[in-house]
Amino acid sequence: MLDAFTALNRGTRLVYGRGLRRYVYAPIAVNLTVYAAMLYFVVTRFGGWLEAWMAMVPAWLGWLEWLLWPLFVLSLVLIVFFTFTLVTHLIAAPFYGFLAAKVEVRATGRPPLDDRGLARTAVDALGRELVKLGYILPRALALFVISWIPALNVFAPLLWALFSAWMMAITYLDYPMDNNKVTFADMRRRLSAHSWQTLTFGGWVTLITWIPLANLFLLPGAVAGAVLMWDRHYRGERDVAAT
Repeated sequence: MLDAFTALNRGTRLVYGRGLRRYVYAPIAVNLTVYAAMLYFVVTRFGGWLEAWMAMVPAWLGWLEWLLWPLFVLSLVLIVFFTFTLVTHLIAAPFYGFLAAKVEVRATGRPPLDDRGLARTAVDALGRELVKLGYILPRALALFVISWIPALNVFAPLLWALFSAWMMAITYLDYPMDNNKVTFADMRRRLSAHSWQTLTFGGWVTLITWIPLANLFLLPGAVAGAVLMWDRHYRGERDVAAT
């Protein structure tokens, strides 16, 4: 049984091996650029955001100030992580989709079902990312609102962590599924059918994303790990819409 951690470990070694490492340079460059811009933005505005957060705390919760401050920091980290993920994957999606196809050939010995050319794959990958955004953004907005509601915002970090694991699973496991003509709706059904594998994979990828700088070089390994997970756990599922 291929578990999520093993898939990520094997995937990382695979993409940095001979013949594949040249396909990871472009995604790393994209991630590094977005990472630097977002870090500067957060550092320059952190103080004002903290004051606004604390001003919304009712007087009767003043005794919890020692807890609310670190909760704000944790919530901010999760929100920044979420935003960083959306932006980088929207830009890097064509590169990740192409990398996933190359990994599938190397790891399984067979190409994905998708027979589109490189240019069409790049355009369609951006369209698929917009579909993901349409699914993710309303749910993220609801969590963002909860993060600013007094008393309820105490639960925000936990909710963001759980949602982040699901979101990361959707983000990465969709690359090999899109390459194999699995619809977005059927992709979510397959992920739900294997919820343990899905959430553990998403959870590990989330942890990787939280590692400063190192995450820039580990995320291509997550793409490869998703291909391995797809081949082991999700490929055999049938599209119920087609039956």
